[in-house]
Amino acid sequence: MKKISIVFLFVFCFVLESLAQLSVGGYGEAVMTRNFYSDSWQRYIKPEDYASDESHGRFDLPHFVVNLGYDFGQGWTMSSEIEFEHGGTESAVEMEADEAGEYESEIERGGEVALEQFWIQKSWNKALNLRMGHIIVPVGLTNQYHLPVEFFTNYRQEGESTIFPCTWHETGLSLWGHLGRWRYEWQFLAGLDSDRFGSANFIAGGAGSPYEFKIANNYATAMRHDFYLPMGLRLGLSGYYGHSFDNSLRKNKKYQDCKGEVMIGAFDFHYDAHHLVVRGNVDYAHLNDSYEITQFNKSMSSDSPSPHQNVASDALSASIQAGYDVFAHVPAMKKDNKKLYVFAHYEFYDSMFKTVKADMDYPQYARHRMAAGINYYPMNEIVVKAEYSKRFLVEPFIDEPSVSLGIAYCGFFTRK
Repeated sequence: MKKISIVFLFVFCFVLESLAQLSVGGYGEAVMTRNFYSDSWQRYIKPEDYASDESHGRFDLPHFVVNLGYDFGQGWTMSSEIEFEHGGTESAVEMEADEAGEYESEIERGGEVALEQFWIQKSWNKALNLRMGHIIVPVGLTNQYHLPVEFFTNYRQEGESTIFPCTWHETGLSLWGHLGRWRYEWQFLAGLDSDRFGSANFIAGGAGSPYEFKIANNYATAMRHDFYLPMGLRLGLSGYYGHSFDNSLRKNKKYQDCKGEVMIGAFDFHYDAHHLVVRGNVDYAHLNDSYEITQFNKSMSSDSPSPHQNVASDALSASIQAGYDVFAHVPAMKKDNKKLYVFAHYEFYDSMFKTVKADMDYPQYARHRMAAGINYYPMNEIVVKAEYSKRFLVEPFIDEPSVSLGIAYCGFFTRK
């Protein structure tokens, strides 16, 4: 009996020590929306016929993410994120407005569950860390700050989420670190796949893979630099460069000189002081050989993963949002660390900002969006969001107002 007790105590201590190195967390969002515009797939083809359509409502689970991490010791750590988008498993049926209202099965990546992150990291010190595996590409504001407690609107800002992969994750290497008030990150990645570029979403579809493997005939680099100033201000610069055309299974000697270089430059900032939070970004992206990519994609078979659409040469996204914590002036609420931000948001984005030929452009993709609402934090890990928003489209297209109510959490259930 004494030996059994000693063995049990040893096992119990081993389990406790192992659990001390384990971290479990994640985040999740639920949103209810009422859209006061038509949900017909033809509303961008014959907008005058749908100006008086009734409103429609939707419930959504934008993201549910489970994070598992482990500290092996001696500077070696592991982290992973398993993500469910919109309550599904990354396959869905959509009605395509650009394809005469046909039902189309969308597969964003091979497999049934999205593995958003999986990496192993070696840390030598605060200034030098090497991350290897499936990692977030930190280009733009949203890809770096995508948690629901890091933005005021119910959904991540539309501009970056439309024209870039969001949250953008690729397999590769990342070298990063902190040097005083400066944080740097440099990445080596597989390139995007131009087969899946399109009109409404520019290069967003080119990340990941519809196959059981990621084609990497061409490579890419990404970088991010953040500067933390003492008055609560962070300034960020990020960028991306890589070839995209030859990262598919289909080859064609006619296009052997086509490279499809993707170039992105982005600036963003974040200010948090005196109960005021302000965030903003400007992103510009250029795609070489966009006409050749358009012609190639439209020539692909109907059962290919390509959307077979016109692709722009340039895309633009810019936004700013500001929120003020009114509970900072209510002593009882401030004492309990409760917050109530009243916020306003504006953004402009155009997935077809420039095209090599005028007849390739679709003006409905140039959009202004304004939103206003509140964010209530009963505690730092939970937020309740309410907002009114409106997309402003060029004539003759109909503006798109909506009201949304959502709740989200973000945090760790265990800590290392």
